[in-house]
Amino acid sequence: MRKLEQLVFDNTFARLPEAFHSRLCPTPLPAPYLVSFNPAAAALLDLDPAEATRAEFAEYFIGNRLLPGAEPLAMLYSGHQFGHYVPQLGDGRAILLGEIRNSAGEHWDVQLKGAGPTPFSRNSDGRAVLRSSIREYLCSEAMHGLGIPTTRALCIVGSDEEVFRESIETAAVITRLSPSHVRFGSFEVFYYNDQHDSLPVLADCVIAKHFPHLSDAPDKYVRFLNEVVTHTARLMAQWQAVGFSHGVMNTDNMSILGLTFDYGPFGFMDAYDPGYVCNHSDYHGRYAYKQQPQIGHWNLSCLAQALLPIMPVEAAKAALESFVPAYTERYRELMGRKLGLTQTSAEDMPLINTLLEIMHAGHVDYTNLFRSLSRFNSAAGEKNTLLRDQFTDRAAFDTWAESYRARLQRETGTDAEREVRMNQVNPKYILRNYLAQNAIAQAGQGRDFSEVDRLLALLKHPFDEQPEMESYAAPPPDWARHIEVS
Repeated sequence: MRKLEQLVFDNTFARLPEAFHSRLCPTPLPAPYLVSFNPAAAALLDLDPAEATRAEFAEYFIGNRLLPGAEPLAMLYSGHQFGHYVPQLGDGRAILLGEIRNSAGEHWDVQLKGAGPTPFSRNSDGRAVLRSSIREYLCSEAMHGLGIPTTRALCIVGSDEEVFRESIETAAVITRLSPSHVRFGSFEVFYYNDQHDSLPVLADCVIAKHFPHLSDAPDKYVRFLNEVVTHTARLMAQWQAVGFSHGVMNTDNMSILGLTFDYGPFGFMDAYDPGYVCNHSDYHGRYAYKQQPQIGHWNLSCLAQALLPIMPVEAAKAALESFVPAYTERYRELMGRKLGLTQTSAEDMPLINTLLEIMHAGHVDYTNLFRSLSRFNSAAGEKNTLLRDQFTDRAAFDTWAESYRARLQRETGTDAEREVRMNQVNPKYILRNYLAQNAIAQAGQGRDFSEVDRLLALLKHPFDEQPEMESYAAPPPDWARHIEVS
């Protein structure tokens, strides 16, 4: 394990031409203090967790001091926001310190979000607030615990400097780790600015670092697009299966590696609702839960358009056509596993869809229903009373239960074995909005960050029974049903 000053930087993105980024240092914040530290993320950097106790730690990760080897910069990109192309975006409040190479040979971008204005800030203050930083910190680690590709979070460092949003809040910086922060919009900016010579430069950089098996292929750019399509399709299926909504699926928020990142307004569904919109600012529901696969496909078409100067049109179209089969296959697999099925049958999707329909009609909690379904008794005549009582239309559940029972009879193994399988894929704990809000509220009371750390520990093991945390699996209380994020 290494000390802070011993971390090994290898800044491949900083070695790209100046057209790709703008070099600058973070803007200091006064009197920084550590809000929370994540040892699991520190291990990705070979960082000794004891380093978090040093006074210098907060200085380094709020941007007041630079780690040796860091080459801070803001990345350039553009993107389609809510369906409309915006010519220049870029990191408006995030600064990439550099890339740390660990002992396993992995590269991890170290990025400070909330580190002050950049040339791409578009007249904003370049700051993040404690509230949003806590939400992103917890959600990125919650997604990792669920097995969903995501950026990671090393720490939050706070300051009492005031930041005005809807009201006066305090500033914070979250340190995000990712194999790459390159996004669809990183390619779009060069396509729409007619800087097509930059497209193969960026593509070659990404391929060499993240798709090295493609480096010598004569059609490497086509293969690259195909892999991005597949990764994105599978990510969309994982979001849908766990009931997660991103909230702002603009192309500048889409990872070239198929990671979940740029957590702004997000939400895990409580009661199942395919029209669930987690972003209060998404007035037309463009990024509603049910829309996410379609939007993922649309965003990929924007990326494919940007790559046309370096690949044939027909090859790009063929790559896009692979999205629906890849998504459908992965979604069917994940939902089948949620029902405890080990074999594939033509009747599986109708069975799944019927269950979702009666859940929607009865406002049934998505996460809790699938978790409790592991205890379904497949014996003939068994009423499964605790399950059926979650539905307002119990007759509809009974009809579905008979179909499910018949389907299970064609599986091998016992109910007890199925329960174990289902509990490994159906989480008991998710980051519900009210849990995050409780942690935020407590953090605002005398710098009490214990609830942040408690949730961080809980969400690392979302599939485990944690009896002392049983209350954290409860649906939202009445006061929390009106929480809005934007």
